[in-house]
Amino acid sequence: MFTIMLVEDDETLFQEVKDRLSQWSYRVDGVMDFGNVLEEFTENKPDLVIIDIQLPKFDGFHWCRLIRSHSNVPIIFLSSRDHPTDMVMSMQLGADDFVQKPFHFDVLIAKIQATLRRVYNYNTSTQLELKTWCGATVDFIKGTVSRDQKVIELTKNEMYILKILIERKNDIVTREELITSLWDDDRFVSDNTLTVNINRLRKKLAELELGDLIETKVGQGYVAKEEATR
Repeated sequence: MFTIMLVEDDETLFQEVKDRLSQWSYRVDGVMDFGNVLEEFTENKPDLVIIDIQLPKFDGFHWCRLIRSHSNVPIIFLSSRDHPTDMVMSMQLGADDFVQKPFHFDVLIAKIQATLRRVYNYNTSTQLELKTWCGATVDFIKGTVSRDQKVIELTKNEMYILKILIERKNDIVTREELITSLWDDDRFVSDNTLTVNINRLRKKLAELELGDLIETKVGQGYVAKEEATR
């Protein structure tokens, strides 16, 4: 049974979501003290976190940043705020998805199922061998890319995108293919969500001088270029 930590201060909504998720055999934990979300996260060790943006004391962005500094657990934002910058900010902080209130429960459960399947099925099915790409070592289990004694850590989404691209290096992978692979159903995903994840991946790879090897093919998709080891 997967455990979900629901960081939501609206008690009515919290109970409604908890009851619905329980019907799908998920265990749902709430938050006792909204000033100590990180401590409760560390204690509960959930498999997935769903978090609102507007919370008492500190907003969801604050807690997402802290959780992400300690863990790569998948995070989904659930918020009534609809400004595009909120979604961009959540993705830049390492969130896996964003659901806007009011929402249809089928959309929420689809996103939860897709995220859990992607993260945990991916972890159990990934081969233990390391992959080499352009002189860098990609460790799918640890979620790291290393080169010239420098190491960067990627989120699950970033690593999965990189995995797909380097498995088909020098070939174009369409945006639709990536969205479907990551989120199962592109009806529930903003095109901007993929863009933010790609940009964040490039920024991290740039620390290893690899950022420019993920190319955008306008109107088509993305390519991971293969380059001789330097």
